[in-house]
Amino acid sequence: MSSIHSSARRVILGTGGTIAGRASQAGDNVGYVAGQVSAQDLIGAVPALAGMPLEVEQVAQIDSKDMGFAVWQRLARRVAHHLVREEVTGVVITHGTDTLEETAYFLQQVLRPSKPVVLTCAMRPATALVPDGPQNLLDAVAVAGDAQAHGVVAVCAGLIHAAEHVAKVHTYRVDAFDSGDAGPLGCVEENRVRWFHRLPAGAGGSSVDTERLQRVLTVSALPRVEWITSHADADGGLLQTALELALAHPHHLPQGIVVAGTGNGTLHHGLEAVLRLAQDRGVRVVRSSRCARGRVVPGAAGALAESLPLPPAKARIALALELLGL
Repeated sequence: MSSIHSSARRVILGTGGTIAGRASQAGDNVGYVAGQVSAQDLIGAVPALAGMPLEVEQVAQIDSKDMGFAVWQRLARRVAHHLVREEVTGVVITHGTDTLEETAYFLQQVLRPSKPVVLTCAMRPATALVPDGPQNLLDAVAVAGDAQAHGVVAVCAGLIHAAEHVAKVHTYRVDAFDSGDAGPLGCVEENRVRWFHRLPAGAGGSSVDTERLQRVLTVSALPRVEWITSHADADGGLLQTALELALAHPHHLPQGIVVAGTGNGTLHHGLEAVLRLAQDRGVRVVRSSRCARGRVVPGAAGALAESLPLPPAKARIALALELLGL
């Protein structure tokens, strides 16, 4: 068990999501509107958090399916602002489940924080008969104050997941997140953190990577990277149309494409032929896999690069940041 600083100052940043959702009927866990309850009210609904040295700030109030780069920029800026404060031991972010894994990966790659940044969420709205948000929030605050915690992690249903590995794997259950082959980093039991694995060494020095952050804050948008999927009968027709359109309108040509292949990143021959044409036009193409577990294992040298351990959603972010020069 790890020790938790009960007097540690933690900052809660709200972004909306199901955890802040409201439904017209308490028994409705589907027909709700996300992002209706303020972060301050979420804290107030957890009696165990009363009296703790917490600061609360509303960064956004959206359904996370609508997450975008502008919110990521604001979030990264506010996380960095608080982490450099000596008295702050960690930051908690309340977030929707749909794009939580993408936000977590983005923040880890951009900030590389030496203090803990903990994303948490809920699968049931705040108005549910038995909401899961309050316990997840309490657990997240515990992890943000843990002496061993660092980097970006996600906390849901009592488990702690690394930003690189976490993925939403269920559409409805409260234990909707998984870390695949890697497994969770640890768990929270009655406000105490138990680590299953020794965490990698922290970045040390500065609380955040200010050079990477400033590079991200100087642009209005990430380089455009599209995500497509290989499947039976995938002939690449839509991509072929886009390439033809880009001959007259070059701005329509994406800078990168992540393709979620079958199995070990394999591609339908029709789609692969069009992807090679795109690559010849200067588009960076990276192969990932649509499989829920495993990675694209490198084989014989091919025409298209592999994403290696990253699933498509994170491979898209990684390629965009690489194209940005990070």
